[in-house]
Amino acid sequence: MRATRLRTRKREPKMTKDHVVIFDTTLRDGEQSPGATMTHAEKLEIAGLLDDMGVDIIEAGFPIASEGDFNAVSEIAKNAETSVICGLARAQLGDIDRCWEAVKHAKKPRIHTFIGTSPLHRAIPNLTMDEMAERIEQTVTHARNLCEDVQWSPMDATRTEIDYLYRVVEIAIKCGATTINIPDTVGYTAPRESAELIAGLIANVPGADEVTFATHCHNDLGMATANSLAAVEAGARQIECTINGLGERAGNTALEEVVMALKVRNDIMPFSTGIDSTKIMNISRRVAAVSGFPVQFNKAIVGKNAFAHESGIHQDGMLKNAETFEIMRPEDVGIAGTSLPLGKHSGRAALRAKLEELGFEVGDNQLKDIFVRFKDLADRKKEVFDDDLIALVRTQGDPEDERLKIEKLAVRCGTEGPQVADLVMSVDGTSHMTTQTGDGPVDATFNAVKALFPHEARLQLYQVHAVTEGTDAQATVSVRMEEDGRIVTGQSADTDTVVASAKAYVHALNRLLVRREKTGSDKREVSYKDVS
Repeated sequence: MRATRLRTRKREPKMTKDHVVIFDTTLRDGEQSPGATMTHAEKLEIAGLLDDMGVDIIEAGFPIASEGDFNAVSEIAKNAETSVICGLARAQLGDIDRCWEAVKHAKKPRIHTFIGTSPLHRAIPNLTMDEMAERIEQTVTHARNLCEDVQWSPMDATRTEIDYLYRVVEIAIKCGATTINIPDTVGYTAPRESAELIAGLIANVPGADEVTFATHCHNDLGMATANSLAAVEAGARQIECTINGLGERAGNTALEEVVMALKVRNDIMPFSTGIDSTKIMNISRRVAAVSGFPVQFNKAIVGKNAFAHESGIHQDGMLKNAETFEIMRPEDVGIAGTSLPLGKHSGRAALRAKLEELGFEVGDNQLKDIFVRFKDLADRKKEVFDDDLIALVRTQGDPEDERLKIEKLAVRCGTEGPQVADLVMSVDGTSHMTTQTGDGPVDATFNAVKALFPHEARLQLYQVHAVTEGTDAQATVSVRMEEDGRIVTGQSADTDTVVASAKAYVHALNRLLVRREKTGSDKREVSYKDVS
């Protein structure tokens, strides 16, 4: 069966040869990380930050996966100012139609359709090479007849037979794809192979000079950034990436790493992006907060220790010349050069100014909430540092906190016997009280919460991080829970670790309640999990 007739092709002028398009898939591939699911409001917020920092293309979601995903992509498309808004679709006509319905409102829409082309992935739909080629011809043509900007991906391209990969890429180009994305879906390839693959496609596939080649790398062997940069040197001009390297398994290429690598080492990689790098730290912190995935301290570019120097030799060198041990300025990625503490006598104007310095723009209602908690924190700490303020912003309240709320908590600890938690918690506006025991103070507290609000959710992750140094430091607690395939995260900060734990646990339960009520809003279905 032949595909329907392709309408006249209309292409926008190609970018300059040294421009690398940044395609961010934090809201799609990044959100597929177990536990990283974001709320509708959070997705819109992150999309706005991506748009503002100059991301060329935002892959906003997988519209066919759920009504919630469709609505998020649709609203992001309506609100985007400059970014291309892209939706993902399997190689099925219904998927592509649904994707177009979601992205068509954007000033610059894109349909991204894919199918697995490696022997392992061809076996999933049980298609022969010829049957798959016909499916590609039909679906890419259909997408192109709906949208002038079509991206096509051969999933697991790096494990696909090279002759067959050339064949299907040629079909996709002939059918109207404007971008050909080459996914290293399982993080299998190495930099030399990544470069050779892109160079081979450009040299051997007819029409390759008419399209943009993209690279999409996973970090299973820790080579995602290296593979992406190698692909660019070989001729790829689009990098698919996520904030903080968020993504399935070991994650994706980190946006901040490739952007800063191209900026710092422009002498050997003479390519440019349109990213405002001074906005990197702000969006990194926000993605970490809403996803519940904290950034490791020694993470490149955005880790807490990326610009920290403790060694005496390093500190001496830094005092004499910062370039001795820093190849980037902290200001280049949006980190304030100093960390000036505020105190209990500081006012709202000073707090707002400090938050703006840290890269946070907050509305009046947000500032009011943060200021109340700032004053409470300042009464308990001698000094409130930048990291303390960041923790307050990350854990600010939202409407999900209304159904369950910690009112009073007292924990009795001893060297012998179980620990005891006395808890008063509001459930739908009504206060309830219980006393429960546990193997430790946190266990007793969680048992008390479960006694007042029985549930079957399983605790998957419990993490505690000290925000600053000292015995009066705030603790940021992250909790991940799972119930019937729904995975949620909760986060809270407090100078009392047990209180922070209780609030994080309740925050996760509140999110779980929202998920229960919004039937079909959760997209974690097996058929949609492992894509590009």
